[in-house]
Amino acid sequence: MITRDTDYAIRAICFMAKQKKKIVSVLELVKALKIPRPFLRKILQILNKKGLLKSYKGKGGGFALAYPPRDLYLMDLIEVFQGPFSLNECFFKKDSCPNTRSCRLKKKIDLIEKDVLRQLEGISVGYLLR
Repeated sequence: MITRDTDYAIRAICFMAKQKKKIVSVLELVKALKIPRPFLRKILQILNKKGLLKSYKGKGGGFALAYPPRDLYLMDLIEVFQGPFSLNECFFKKDSCPNTRSCRLKKKIDLIEKDVLRQLEGISVGYLLR
């Protein structure tokens, strides 16, 4: 499941990647994406801190992609805001399940998780822009 933070980050980065100019102001992003300014600033600052964006202060300042769109991956954004990707948490979550090694459902979910992860790791921002 993609969280709101991750969704907004993906939308902001895709918008920035489409722009002809390198630096995009927060105001431009707010107007184009209809995301509340304080919320968007927080997301952009996190992406800057993680090295996926560069920030520029002063007149004409804003944010720019730190990498070409083909080198920014959806999984990078998911991991920044959601942590490592995982489908295989037990449905009951109270205690560690004693049947972890023999659980047939867990084995199937682990295989599905590997396939989903492989698919997500191959999606770049550049691909999303095509």
